[in-house]
Formats: sequence, C-alpha cells, structure tokens
Amino acid sequence: MIRVMLVDDQELLRAGFRMVLGAQPDIEVVAEAGDGAAALELLRTTQVDVVLMDVRMPTMDGVEATRRVQGPKVLILTTFDLDEYAFAAVKAGAAGFLLKDVPPADLVSAIRVVHAGESVVSPSTLRRMLDRFAAQLPTGEPMAGADELTPREREVLLMVGRGLSNTEIAGRLEVAEATVKTHLGRVLAKLGLRDRAQAVVYAYEAGLIVPSRRPEV
Repeated sequence: MIRVMLVDDQELLRAGFRMVLGAQPDIEVVAEAGDGAAALELLRTTQVDVVLMDVRMPTMDGVEATRRVQGPKVLILTTFDLDEYAFAAVKAGAAGFLLKDVPPADLVSAIRVVHAGESVVSPSTLRRMLDRFAAQLPTGEPMAGADELTPREREVLLMVGRGLSNTEIAGRLEVAEATVKTHLGRVLAKLGLRDRAQAVVYAYEAGLIVPSRRPEV
C-alpha cells in the first residue's frame, strides 16, 4: 500500500485528490495538511511514502517544506507548467512536479512511479524549466564531488543533462542500458543527488550544460 499525504491550503482541492486516490486499491491517503509547517509536524508521527505538496501556501511554502522532508518522495503541485516555484522545489529535492489540473489517471500513475524510485519530470521538461530560469543559475561554479567522477561518469552526466534517456545514452556509448544505469547510480551517489532530475540541475549549475537563455516572449 502506498501511503500518501496531501499538502495544500485549498481544502476543496485536497478533497478532490482524496476522492481520486481513495478509489485506488494500492493507495491510501493517511494524512493532510494546509501548509508546509503542519506537514512536517505530521511527518514526525505518520508513516508516509509520497507527499503531494503545493508550492504557494501560508506559514511555510512547499519549497522550504520539501527541503526539510526526510524519507518520503515529494511531488510538487503547481498551477503553471513553468512555475519558478516548481523549479526551486526540484532543486530542493522533489522527485518531480504535477499540474493541479492533472488528469486523475496521470496523478495515480505519477504517485506509483515516484514510489518506485523514478522521477515524473522528464529530463527534457526539466531542461526547459532550467532554460526558462537560466538567470537564476550560478553556472560555472565549482561543484562538490565533481572531481570524483570518472571520465565515463562525467560523460553520462552530461548526456543526462541534455535530456537523453538511458536507452539513448546506451546507444551513443555503445554499451548495455544496464551499464548506463550503473554509471548513473554511481554519479548520483558521488554527488549526493537523489535522482535524475537533480542530476540535470547539477549539470546546469556546474556549467556542464549552457542554458539557452532564450529571450522573454
């Protein structure tokens, strides 16, 4: 059973999510909170696997709360596809983000995917977010752990940062996909990153990927 916490200051939205998730045989809503501070307090006494976290809330927003969450996976809820809060939350450790008007089937699927240890933000989508907010990135600064990577691990990180999937990376390097997964796992461990999404952020902040810095429309 996947234990889910709903964190949103809109009670009506929580009720809608609770109804959708309550119909699933493998998902249970075990807690709800109206802001980040209340969520963290509940997490001290409640076993939770996945947190659905809004970003704009009173008392403590979802970005700060995500930064402080230990253990459960966090899925960020956002109103806009390229919300700067969602970008900040991924940097803070969120496993991905969902739009608040996400179709019920996609919400359920995302929770299951995140619970299995994957990210629901595709690298290409995250790249667009990073490009959009390129001015906020301190690119080119030395990053902790970078000197510990082998040349091949650095190469894999670069390709992940460019939005390539494991299958695509395996094809370019002419190795098995399992080998790519092994390299990526070592990259995450050496750099202290949670998942692929954070690896993309790292690649940008380390200056390995140069943001396009597209002009505002």
